[in-house]
Amino acid sequence: DARVRGWFLLDSYLPTFFLTGAYLLCIWLGNRFMKDRPPFSLRAHLIIYNLGITLLSLYMLIELILATWEGGYNLQCQNLHSAGEADIRVAKVLWWYYFSKVIEFMDTIFFVLRKKSSQITFLHVYHHATMFNIWWCVLNWIPCGQSFFGPTLNSFIHVLMYSYYGLSVIPSMRKYLWWKKYLTQAQLIQFVLTIVHTLSAAVKPCGFPFGCLMFQSSYMATLVILFINFYIKTYQKAPSRTAMKETPVTTEVKNGFHKDYFAAANGFLNNKKAQ
Repeated sequence: DARVRGWFLLDSYLPTFFLTGAYLLCIWLGNRFMKDRPPFSLRAHLIIYNLGITLLSLYMLIELILATWEGGYNLQCQNLHSAGEADIRVAKVLWWYYFSKVIEFMDTIFFVLRKKSSQITFLHVYHHATMFNIWWCVLNWIPCGQSFFGPTLNSFIHVLMYSYYGLSVIPSMRKYLWWKKYLTQAQLIQFVLTIVHTLSAAVKPCGFPFGCLMFQSSYMATLVILFINFYIKTYQKAPSRTAMKETPVTTEVKNGFHKDYFAAANGFLNNKKAQ
């Protein structure tokens, strides 16, 4: 698209490709580096980082709503050229959305440095790596129009999600964070709504490229499948009989919590040595 020529990182795919390669390499090398080292706390860094992503997501959410509203965007199907200056305004916000995906690589780097290996799942890495590359393509060929909907929903979800992450770093706030399960549900709803919105332009076309609609729907379907699998494993897996048998009848409680809660909440679980 001639309207995005000269924009930072867009004229060549190589920077996006190499940044993605560096991300994957950092995960592999980082895990090897941290193998025999204690995890970093990074509490202050995480608070600042999550606050920053929350504010950026809030900006993108508000700006996308205002730009599409003022441009008279059609919710069912919007082409790439009919809204004039509003299309440029949407494209500028979507560039920030694309750029935010490389910033979010830090999610994984923080997991590596804090030795949260269980969080570095296939879903996590797949989602982060592919989104950055897909949005390079989006910005180069379909930087406005029907492309606005998914980022608008995702920006809203990220306001909630990174607020949650930021608050979870503060020990005194953890007991109030009961809504993680509902965040995953909201993400699933987001993907389904994006698929419906994308396919609506295929049912009643308005000139938006058909192939792009099919690709986006297919990619979102992979996320639905992976997130459903994550949801079932995380929230609906019944405790095994062995685990139930191993749970002590009486436990040492302090301020309403088992004593190991405070250790586990900070990424450590100190097991008692046999006496």
